[in-house]
Amino acid sequence: MKLGSGAFEGSYSFGSRFKEEAGTNPEELLGAAHAGCFSMALAGILQQAGYAPERIHTRARVHIEADEQGFQITAIALETEARIPGLDAADFQRIAEFAKNACALSRALRNGSAAISLQARLAT
Repeated sequence: MKLGSGAFEGSYSFGSRFKEEAGTNPEELLGAAHAGCFSMALAGILQQAGYAPERIHTRARVHIEADEQGFQITAIALETEARIPGLDAADFQRIAEFAKNACALSRALRNGSAAISLQARLAT
């Protein structure tokens, strides 16, 4: 798999998704995108509030379960740790929660608001 921007290229297969083979999978990529989106939203909101974050590290744990239609993502757990001079824990929690709700990926996943279109073409 290669991203259009060229920022990532790596193995992507049935084995990397359902077995312990090297490579990535759709859920891992979604988790990475969600963690990045949240971190960027958090940094922007903190800067607007007058804080200068020195470090933000976010991990997303994507939970997937099988059902009668295939597989379904049932939850994404974001875990973030940040170093922000002058910010207390209570305000950090409040701002982080706001960032979680403001992040574009959180909004799309939570609301199911993203329309998904498909153009299928069979190559000859």
